[in-house]
Amino acid sequence: MASGAVLRNGVFSLGWYGLAALVVGLDQYSKGLAESALEYGRPVEVFSWFNLTLQYNTGAAFSFLSDAGGWQRYFFSAVALVISLVLVVWLYRMPRQQRLLALALALVLGGALGNVWDRLVLGHVVDFISVHYGGRYFPAFNLADSAISLGAALMIFDSLFGRSGDEPEERGTSPR
Repeated sequence: MASGAVLRNGVFSLGWYGLAALVVGLDQYSKGLAESALEYGRPVEVFSWFNLTLQYNTGAAFSFLSDAGGWQRYFFSAVALVISLVLVVWLYRMPRQQRLLALALALVLGGALGNVWDRLVLGHVVDFISVHYGGRYFPAFNLADSAISLGAALMIFDSLFGRSGDEPEERGTSPR
């Protein structure tokens, strides 16, 4: 290998794919628990600001297009699958030292696949986490949504404070 060559994830991306699979598994498990333990639309108070409330979302984020007649199920599934494919390739090809970005992409990938599974199999996304304060409610969400949000936040953090990753790390030298 030539000096200064960038090491790509390649086969090491399997660990990131494993993390994405873990996110999908935990998401589906938690949704199954919610569906078996909660009555649709009836909040169960956990804290004064936090409820478990089973809801179904046929739209996108914040129920966008939820009453569009059914076509949105396939549209959002197709979009999520295309994005997931891009993330799989990105994780495989990215420089190995960009661990924070890889973590972010794996979380987004797992969350996207968790929700697309719901859309394709159930026809809707299962949401059950409800946060509220002073009579104002944030739209219900699930673990997949949380993984996507955390992944997006980590991507922003990495873009602001992370190294580019394309530059090889040189020992004993200061950053340019």
